[in-house]
Amino acid sequence: MAWRLIQYGVHSIFESMAIDEAIFLHTIKNNASPTLRFYSTSPEAVSLGYFQDAGKEINLEKCQQEGVDVVRRITGGKAVFHFQEITYCVTAASGEPMFPKNIAGTYNIISACLARGLGYLGIEAFLAEGKRKAADGDFESFCFASPSQNELLVEGRKICGSAQMRKHGGFLQHGSLLTSFDAQKTASLLLPDCGKEKAATIKKSVTALDEHLKESLATSEICAILKKGFADQLGIELKEGRLTAEEEKLKNILIKKYVSTEWNMKIISMFRPDFNQEENK
Repeated sequence: MAWRLIQYGVHSIFESMAIDEAIFLHTIKNNASPTLRFYSTSPEAVSLGYFQDAGKEINLEKCQQEGVDVVRRITGGKAVFHFQEITYCVTAASGEPMFPKNIAGTYNIISACLARGLGYLGIEAFLAEGKRKAADGDFESFCFASPSQNELLVEGRKICGSAQMRKHGGFLQHGSLLTSFDAQKTASLLLPDCGKEKAATIKKSVTALDEHLKESLATSEICAILKKGFADQLGIELKEGRLTAEEEKLKNILIKKYVSTEWNMKIISMFRPDFNQEENK
């Protein structure tokens, strides 16, 4: 079986969110083969989970002062600081045989692919077991505050946070794999009230690739190894491709949404029926 691979690139967070959604909509509309994509973000940005309140759950004033972009994702979950990290994205249509219909099972499969890739990098990663532990009230808006079931831990600390949404039986899952971690900077942007003690607490629960790699690797090299993890774990062929003309057109339309204050700052009810949002499991 062949998947499309979109090679590693660097984009603004607004463009990347538009690309992810365009691929997803194209995939479920056309029952297209799955797509795997890797990317990083520049300039620095914070992405909010679909249901989060930007005015309450991150330090919006600090983000604005630091020139950090803020965007709302279509996936659930908590806030992520896109800085010194690799984001992966997997999209698949309804009925894709290698993925179960339940969300936790899909997480498990994708996490196993990432873990295999990390193993090729010499990093032993394990899936978190059990249900999500409730984060302390001070940290509940931060994605990496506590591990969720089937997400990746290295030496007991979280290295990758993911979120998923489903529509018409298909799914989009993307996640942030940390290449380095600045606890103080992250805490100052994602926690409304930040001090050194909170940053130290976060540091105890989070790790990054640079703490475990034996040698420095370019981000593109890391992505190539992670790609091999997916291919070997799933027994698939990954064929390099680009966005279709339809996806490019969708992306250009969707990016207008992602840069808009109306989309990013609005408060969304958990009971809206338009998307089946799922946060980290």
